[in-house]
Amino acid sequence: MKFLFALCLIVSFNLFAQDANLAMDYFKKGDYEKALHEYKKLNAKSPSNTNYINQLIGSYQQLERYNEAEEFLLKLTSYKEFAPYLVELGFNYQLKNDLENANLCYKKALNNISLRPTFVFAIARAFQKHSLLNEAVLAYEKAMSLNSDFNFNIQLAQLYGEQGHVEKMFNSYLDFAQYNPGVLGDIKRRINEFLSDNEEGENNIIFRKILLKKLQQEPNLLWNQMLSWLFIQQKDLKKAFVQEKAIYNRQPESLNRIQELAIVAVDENKNGIAKEIFNYLINTAQDLETKLSSHYNLIQLETKECPKEDYRLIEEKYQNLFEEFGAFSQTLELQIAYGHFLAFYTDKTKEATKYLEKTLQLPLSELQKARVKLELGDILVLQKKFNQALIYYTQIQRNLKNSTISQEARFRVAKTSYYKGDFQWAESQLNILKSSTSQLIANDALYLKLLITDNKYEDSLQTALKLYSKADLLAFQNKTNEAISVLTKVLEEHKMEPIVAQALYKQALLYQEKHQLEKASENYKKIISNFRDGILVDDAYFNLGLLYEQQLDQPDKAKESYEQIIFNHADSIFFVEARKRYRALRGDAIN
Repeated sequence: MKFLFALCLIVSFNLFAQDANLAMDYFKKGDYEKALHEYKKLNAKSPSNTNYINQLIGSYQQLERYNEAEEFLLKLTSYKEFAPYLVELGFNYQLKNDLENANLCYKKALNNISLRPTFVFAIARAFQKHSLLNEAVLAYEKAMSLNSDFNFNIQLAQLYGEQGHVEKMFNSYLDFAQYNPGVLGDIKRRINEFLSDNEEGENNIIFRKILLKKLQQEPNLLWNQMLSWLFIQQKDLKKAFVQEKAIYNRQPESLNRIQELAIVAVDENKNGIAKEIFNYLINTAQDLETKLSSHYNLIQLETKECPKEDYRLIEEKYQNLFEEFGAFSQTLELQIAYGHFLAFYTDKTKEATKYLEKTLQLPLSELQKARVKLELGDILVLQKKFNQALIYYTQIQRNLKNSTISQEARFRVAKTSYYKGDFQWAESQLNILKSSTSQLIANDALYLKLLITDNKYEDSLQTALKLYSKADLLAFQNKTNEAISVLTKVLEEHKMEPIVAQALYKQALLYQEKHQLEKASENYKKIISNFRDGILVDDAYFNLGLLYEQQLDQPDKAKESYEQIIFNHADSIFFVEARKRYRALRGDAIN
């Protein structure tokens, strides 16, 4: 008997579920008469099921049978537990253009929150469902005034945003962040939708004033953090640094935030403020790791900006650092950087090699030795001692199988083979690296593989590809002028070959390094004009946009370049960044 009862129960449940699915299917298809018929039956069997109630009301209203919907709703709202349906009844009156009764129902619904504050959840959602934003705001505000445990600041902030009450929205988001610091990341994302990169943007000014006022009224590190974050969004890193120092002075536990700001400054090419921050870290940090890391980053920036005739000053700085801190495993990053500087900037390759070979004698881990060998291999490639370089790269692969640095060494093997003109071996190595666990290595490998594959079949002697790889090697050797000259030869002697687009693009990047910006822009324009269907056209548009925006001070032309990516290259990896920069140049406060 129990088995038969259970079987009947299962069959009954399945039939009931089928009826519900049928009703929903009718509703979705717009067959509201049939939907109404089915939902009436379902409601009769399960009168407290809110889903059936809502769909039944919706079916009545879609059929414009408002009086029947009203009759049904009046019965519901006579029960206390269905009081939130007063909003639905009010909206039904509104559909009948009976605004007087509609407003009476809305007031009754709000009054019900006073009787039972927990009704706010259903009542506020019902108001929002029908875009009755003012009433939804009143519902949340009323509930919060009645029960101090309620916090609807996040819901209110969203509603204020929809209403266009930006100041109220910002305040509510900040209040919620103060109440629940764990959601700060999400709050930042929501607020950022209403800000632009322009510090003079209306919303940016409002947000800044709110934070400064809060800081005056109630000193709280949260407000300093948010001000710093705002200034970073506006690329005003100097002001962000002021806030970060204030945070550290009040809570001197970690310099991580200031280190992160320094990296942002480097990434944004704000070298002046980056150097200021690194110097601050050097003078403030108590731990050796932070000091050494800051010295390393600072000397890299100074090297890039240093004229060739003053390289001796950089060399002296390295020597002073080794005198101060010594040459041991903790200064390994500085030692490798010094070897690189000697070889690639001052052409002292023998001295660099000798110095790094001495470094290898220190008590180092296998990973640390691999990093030194990677640099030694690069210095040998610089000297065109390819086979000797391959020995170092191969040792790394053998000693640290499947590691990221092993994959990096394999890529260097492929690149070295490519420089030698051994394109077949290079391609075989690149095929393996396409699935590298490092996305950066995988992308670089794919790019180089496509370059070889696309150009090795046009000419059996592979003359153009060999010339291009020679230019690539010269660029690696910091011989920029010679690299540009070889690429010019490629462009003049191989005009009809597919490598022309690659040569134009590579040459444009080298022109930018030498600050020959007009020549760089001309190359990008040639790619756009002559290779519109090629894989580099979106790269050309994006780099041209950056050139106009950041270096040529022509924002209107920058917008035109970004616009091309937005409307014609939606699958580009630059799409998101192009859209962001386009909107910033247009002065949007995006919401």
